[in-house]
Amino acid sequence: MDSAPNFGLYPPIQPHTTAMLDVGNGHSVYYEVSGNPLGIPVVFVHGGPGAGSVATQRQYFNPEKYCIVLFDQRGAGRSIPYASISHNTTDHLVEDMEMLRGHLNIDQWLVAGGSWGATLALAYGTRHPKSCLGFILRGIFLGTQNEVDWFLGGMGTFFPEHFAAFSDQVGGRTGTDLFETYCERLFSPEPNIHLPAARAWARYESLCSTLLPQARSGGVFQSSPAFNHYALTLARIEAHYFKHNMFLREGELLARVNAIAHLPAIIVQGRYDVVCPIKTAHALHLAWPNSELAVVPDAGHSGMEPGIARALVQAADTMAVNLA
Repeated sequence: MDSAPNFGLYPPIQPHTTAMLDVGNGHSVYYEVSGNPLGIPVVFVHGGPGAGSVATQRQYFNPEKYCIVLFDQRGAGRSIPYASISHNTTDHLVEDMEMLRGHLNIDQWLVAGGSWGATLALAYGTRHPKSCLGFILRGIFLGTQNEVDWFLGGMGTFFPEHFAAFSDQVGGRTGTDLFETYCERLFSPEPNIHLPAARAWARYESLCSTLLPQARSGGVFQSSPAFNHYALTLARIEAHYFKHNMFLREGELLARVNAIAHLPAIIVQGRYDVVCPIKTAHALHLAWPNSELAVVPDAGHSGMEPGIARALVQAADTMAVNLA
């Protein structure tokens, strides 16, 4: 859950529009618009899947230059139904974005996002390239099986104590057994079964996301309605996507990058990102000649680490000049 001091971010702003968009299949997606209504349109795609958008994500963008659109993907954040995995696939989310663009009467927009948000941004862009002005991507995840396997076990190479707690929640299981047991619990309708599993999953991901130990105490993970809400949408929807190979063909996004190769992209990547290692960002950069890879030497994965936040603001400022 992103909340941090101001690391070069623009000052906090409030949206001038908040609403729900009926996208079908019983889902309504929350969206908001802030900044300059006549500015460069930018849509920020949150991570997870299932994490939801947060107010600080508005602050990457100069509110005088940008018309800033945030939205919560199906089942996440303020979208309803809460934590739903029904009719919730990458194809659905891509078309929800395109429906939102049309609903807002935006011809083209800059697409920004980090982690799973970068995955969905690429899936959207390669299917709707004419809707895009360019991309700002952070902490690259391409949805391959190797990346999913890394999350479910490999991160423990660097954070063995956090992986141990993650595994202990399901009786010390590892590999396929660990994942299948988490799925059984996360998809259970019983809160006394799904909430402990969700909280352990969300703790594991959060604690592995920063280069240095988080300054916040473990109190952020204490039982509270806000954390429980966040943890269940993140863990349940993330597990649902992992279970179905992110609803992508293996290697699909790199194979389709030519569709957007003519568009500008700035890729921001923490050198010591353990959740989404830099190898993947480098591969995307090599496949995309019109991209710039901005490596932050003192950062991990989180979009609210100081160096990452500053690099994202700089990327947005650069894009504002280039697209003006």
